[in-house]
Amino acid sequence: MSPRRAREPSWLDADGLAALITGQDGVVSRRQVIQLGGTDRDIARRLHSRDWTRVHPGVYLDHTGAPTWDQRAWAAVLARWPAALGGASAVRAHGLRAGRADDAAPIHIVIPDTRSVDPLPGARIERIRDFDRVAHLNLHPPRARLEHALLKTAASLDEDGAVGVLADACQQRRTTAARLVSALTPLSRLRHRALLLEILCDVASGAFSVLERRYLRDVERAHGLPGGGRQRPAKVGRARTFRDVEYVEQLIVVELDGRLGHEWTADRWADLDRDLAAAEEALMTVRVGWHQVLSPCRLAGAVGRILVVRGWKGAPITCSPGCPVADAEGSSG
Repeated sequence: MSPRRAREPSWLDADGLAALITGQDGVVSRRQVIQLGGTDRDIARRLHSRDWTRVHPGVYLDHTGAPTWDQRAWAAVLARWPAALGGASAVRAHGLRAGRADDAAPIHIVIPDTRSVDPLPGARIERIRDFDRVAHLNLHPPRARLEHALLKTAASLDEDGAVGVLADACQQRRTTAARLVSALTPLSRLRHRALLLEILCDVASGAFSVLERRYLRDVERAHGLPGGGRQRPAKVGRARTFRDVEYVEQLIVVELDGRLGHEWTADRWADLDRDLAAAEEALMTVRVGWHQVLSPCRLAGAVGRILVVRGWKGAPITCSPGCPVADAEGSSG
């Protein structure tokens, strides 16, 4: 009779393991089980009984169904620990709307540039300098700092996409243009770095959407219109709101309707309430949308003529050879 193999002793902290798995959306690593006093036998027993399934080598999920995005994110981080979510994955984990990774996208993780690891199925691994400064390892799940994640995400998009990501985060008051510029400083090799800096300067002036930046750049600046105040606070009844562009001396407000939802009845009523509140202050409201802003010369001519009628001493200028703004007749935007 062959001697019976001695059972591997286990002092697994079952309560601690349960709490850990709950805090990690149902995901746990072999390293963590061992730290809690468990053994490979404890893991094998749970896999055999189908209480757990293997997501990556050494990383397990507490059910047999398809993992959620959050569980995939935890699994990727734990599989290449120490690691943190980066880019669009970190943006999603931070809870922002624009620039977030979708369910099907590979999980983006960052690791120290001093490490070399094998590829991970369903994940994109980026080695970064200053990992200890950039990564928030105490968050659940661990992720890169918001500003770093936003800049990395914006750098991967076209110009309008980058505006949407950076401006939306500032409009939600999750960060500021100044903090983003500070985070951009050490990223000397970041793709589209000069463009991102330009966008952040515009966001700092109050251009909080793609449409607002297009108006600022293509209509106002390109045609020599006076610089309007942006996102100026106003009250509509008891509610606080913000005016997109206000030419204070000429008592003109330009409202830019370019976001989803402006066609809905409730938003239309809110627009009318804002216009009425402006009229009570003797302000004229010029309400324009994408159709007008995408014809910037025509719109600049119309806004310029309105400014002149209401006291502006200047005149719009041509933005390029053939620009019709100087000789545009009285058609409005």
